[in-house]
Amino acid sequence: MVINDTTMALAGGALIGLAAASWLVLTGKTAGVSGMLYGIVKPEKSESGWQASFLLGLLIGGIGLSLFWPERLPDLAGGKLWVFGVAGLLVGFGTRLGGGCTSGHGVCGIGRFSMRSIVGTCVFMATGVAAVYVFKHVVGV
Repeated sequence: MVINDTTMALAGGALIGLAAASWLVLTGKTAGVSGMLYGIVKPEKSESGWQASFLLGLLIGGIGLSLFWPERLPDLAGGKLWVFGVAGLLVGFGTRLGGGCTSGHGVCGIGRFSMRSIVGTCVFMATGVAAVYVFKHVVGV
């Protein structure tokens, strides 16, 4: 078997799907990251512990990847920190406006045949395509 970017993407997608399905079956909860982050900011009884653990696991996984396989991460050295900050705030605003993030709607919601998640994911994708077009062909970035 040849291991290339396509194989890695397929394996990563399968692992994300397996993890999200397992999480739903084992806990009855969806793996929506923005909802978990909101649960840390505005905690509810007995929910913030597992939410913090889940988010910490994501952070540790990213740190582990940067330490042991850094070539798989994009080179962001030339990026401006303020641009990432603004982008993060816009993503946060969008997840509140859309009632969830791509992991919640795209991975978990579509798998449960949620019409709200199907529509939301289509809007996320269309907006992303439009943004790339505008920045690439209109703004010239």
